[in-house]
Amino acid sequence: MSKINIPILMYHSIESMPRTTVMRSLHVPPRRFKFQMWVLKILGFKGLSLSQLKPYLDGKKHGKVVGITFDDGYQNNLINAAPVLKKYNFTATCYIVSDSIGLSNEWDLDNQITQSPLMSESEIKQWISLGMDIGAHTKTHADLTIISHHKAQQEIRDCKAELEIKFKVPVIDFCYPFGRFNEEISTITKDAGYHTATSMIRGRANEESGSFVLPRIPINHRTLPHLFLAKILTSYEDKR
Repeated sequence: MSKINIPILMYHSIESMPRTTVMRSLHVPPRRFKFQMWVLKILGFKGLSLSQLKPYLDGKKHGKVVGITFDDGYQNNLINAAPVLKKYNFTATCYIVSDSIGLSNEWDLDNQITQSPLMSESEIKQWISLGMDIGAHTKTHADLTIISHHKAQQEIRDCKAELEIKFKVPVIDFCYPFGRFNEEISTITKDAGYHTATSMIRGRANEESGSFVLPRIPINHRTLPHLFLAKILTSYEDKR
């Protein structure tokens, strides 16, 4: 039986930004995002959050599916992405930095990356009310590979606990900040009670990927239509 490869799309901000924006690639223009979701629908794909995608990753369910994820919890995910997802009956997972709710991406300040507002508590509740999922992205968006074991445990476990108490939903999906992790970090994540963890390893996911080392496909400002199709339909990202 052949391996089933499932794309898990990685988005950040869904916003049109000036050409002078530092790391403009992190921002996908709303019109481009709308087009990409339309393409998925036309091609017969179902866009799913990580919790809904898990049975497909485990080989328990079969179908034409794509995972949709948003890192950091930008306000524009709710404003510009959620209505499009809802239109096509898609779901998605937004990874929240629990100590930064209602603030901005302050972890990027040292790199002069443009500050964008993150969803507030009420906006995250609205995101959930639309049928979307939230996942954990640590308390402070820390690089888990350079802090102590104890501190890493706090970042991973406390984020889950705080989000579950605040939003009264299970938080079972995790995303490694900056895509940085190692075996120790993956073990802490598993022991904390998560079911999945996504990385920035490039490629499509399958039964052999491992639930705590899930690869993703980056979708950014430079992902034009032909490239989006190549990322979704071919082994383009598997060879990166």
